[in-house]
Amino acid sequence: MKYDYIIAGSGCAGLSLLYSILNQPKLSHKKILILDRDQKTENDRTWCFWEKKPGLFETIVFHKWDNLIFKTEKFSKQFHLEEYSYKMIRGIDFYQKVLAFAKNFPNVEFIYGAIESLDNSEDTASVVVDSEVFTADYIFNSTSLLHPTIDKSNTLLQHFEGWVIKTDSPKFDKTVGTLMDFSVGQENGATFMYVLPTSETEALIEYTLFSPELLKKEDYKTAIKKYLKEDLAIENYEIQHTEFGVIPMTMAKFDRFKSANSRIINIGTSGGFTKASSGYTFQFIQKNSEEIVSKLLENKSPVKELSISDKIFNWYDRTLLEVLISKKATGKEIFSTMFGKLNPTKIIPFLGNESSLTTDIQIMKTLPIFTFLKAGIKQLYSK
Repeated sequence: MKYDYIIAGSGCAGLSLLYSILNQPKLSHKKILILDRDQKTENDRTWCFWEKKPGLFETIVFHKWDNLIFKTEKFSKQFHLEEYSYKMIRGIDFYQKVLAFAKNFPNVEFIYGAIESLDNSEDTASVVVDSEVFTADYIFNSTSLLHPTIDKSNTLLQHFEGWVIKTDSPKFDKTVGTLMDFSVGQENGATFMYVLPTSETEALIEYTLFSPELLKKEDYKTAIKKYLKEDLAIENYEIQHTEFGVIPMTMAKFDRFKSANSRIINIGTSGGFTKASSGYTFQFIQKNSEEIVSKLLENKSPVKELSISDKIFNWYDRTLLEVLISKKATGKEIFSTMFGKLNPTKIIPFLGNESSLTTDIQIMKTLPIFTFLKAGIKQLYSK
């Protein structure tokens, strides 16, 4: 059977695109197939992101903060986000919202199985699932089937363990989150704590590292326990939820499509929409979904070349990773210098690829010029 669109992968990227399509009356009747190995029934992750105004998923924002803290053992800086809010969405709320909405459309079908291969021809695309072939006008792929080679020479891993805890007495200010606390030990690479209170007695505490290799499972737990006791003075608490994740922060170049007339469009991390220098993904997925839907509404190919702005920010990201991977500077040094010397409200748009060239230059001036210049030139000529 041929479909209008096949979405290969029902994670954040796939379901965001599905929801965006179904919210457009001119597209909501299209025959759509969503493929994945498993159904999304667990609260397996949390997404946090910057946003200026209410977005498509505002009704399921679990909490948001207008004030954040950046901290090292030498200084602590609290700042107001001004035009942005920092928002949290829980995975289970996201899955339930999109899947419940999709049930209203008989033209939307879900099939669960092993996605084995993807193929592309001039006027159709095909995917093999458990030896069965499905075709469509376009396939939107968020699986790892078309990923570039990722190894220690071009990649750091952002790995983290997070605990949602509940204390027996008020311990938090729910209006202020800690974006990065670099006061913890740095022996395993760039390491920081992330504290996002959602009430006076509840918070997400996350231990995050940028390094080539994962730690032993117990090391994450030990670090969180130590931080809770020694830094937050919290000893009595209940762990309500835990999550563990690994995000590749890579200089490898992800193809958004195979050719100019491609019928296979890569989305999410597979399309390069995870910001390589920070791991942030959610807001970039939403922007990409909007762009795809806009093209489909105009009955145009959703294939989109990288803009000049895209290329510039990708170059910034690869340059920073080159510095970190080559160990010319540490993550703590880089982020501490940026947040220490600048008003953090200038850095937030930069992290979202929304900053102006003037701001970019101001940020660059805070960093070791020759170290970054050498890394930038190397990445400018990398394939």
